[in-house]
Amino acid sequence: MSAFVGKYADELIKNAKYIATPGKGILAADESTGTIGKRLSSINVENIEANRQALRELLFTAPDALQYLSGVILFEETLYQKTSDGKPFVEVLQENNVIPGIKVDKGVVELAGTNGETTTQGFDSLGARCQQYYKAGARFAKWRAVLKIGPTEPSELSIQQNAQGLARYAIICQENGLVPIVEPEILTDGAHDIAKCAAVTETVLAAVYKALNEQHVLLEGTLLKPNMVTPGSDSPKVPPEVIAEYTVQALRRTVPAAVPGVVFLSGGQSEEEATLNLNAMNKLEVLKPWTLSFSFGRALQQSTLKTWGGKKENVAKAQEAFLARCKANSDATLGKYVGGSGSGLTSESLYVKNYKY
Repeated sequence: MSAFVGKYADELIKNAKYIATPGKGILAADESTGTIGKRLSSINVENIEANRQALRELLFTAPDALQYLSGVILFEETLYQKTSDGKPFVEVLQENNVIPGIKVDKGVVELAGTNGETTTQGFDSLGARCQQYYKAGARFAKWRAVLKIGPTEPSELSIQQNAQGLARYAIICQENGLVPIVEPEILTDGAHDIAKCAAVTETVLAAVYKALNEQHVLLEGTLLKPNMVTPGSDSPKVPPEVIAEYTVQALRRTVPAAVPGVVFLSGGQSEEEATLNLNAMNKLEVLKPWTLSFSFGRALQQSTLKTWGGKKENVAKAQEAFLARCKANSDATLGKYVGGSGSGLTSESLYVKNYKY
């Protein structure tokens, strides 16, 4: 076997497979302090630790919601936080059969000599940090690479730098017992059509899997977190069935069957759009060797956040909104979502131009 197989191989395979359980998905609650500040300011709530803790507690203790989740990605601060009655968040998740994960990248920096393209930083002490996170109960990790579509973008330099970075991050995680989520996000910014997005997605994914193989990453112990293949943000929308066809085709052409699951990012789609698109993919009658599921941040939290508004008396209602989104997306992983769950809030666009966090 060419793949590097360390002492954690069996555990990595077991955990990756569990996270990819059909009917379950991932809540991305790993917003950095700055990013969650933007979310809180949208509901006029101050960005202090107590409020960040309160929002996360609302999500993690929502009655019946965790049955639809297999993993939650945490920010470092959250990994060590407790509920208001003193129980570590990690234990709350573990008791509900949800695997805690951790964001390990340190954000993006511009690639010199390019038109605003980026590479991801965070390799300093990554191995040592992974060891600490494993001790604290994390069993998977996330690292986001960002690419964009433009007249000459993504450049070959950007594609290679980000593919190599993702592969290096992945092998370091695996050496330390964490399942790496490989996230090459192609931003929706632009006026390109869906065919252009599909072509770029295939090129990027092919480069990523070549790099993962070269760096001896155990594919059975990884997950992929890609963008859905959609038209650019300044292009006319297309129906979920079209997005499903282009997306699944791109994956079938590039993602090895050894990978247990593909957990999509929502990329600024409204809550409802993201769910309908995921549902359409799971209804497609073609061979899909991996589970197609979700790793949503904004598309699981937006209506919950608005319903909560930072007020204690709204917590129960906000938790109901969260449960509704978790169940909707669980149904979508099985191709059983009928649409229209939730209020008008679920149709609000979550698009942010040139999204950074």
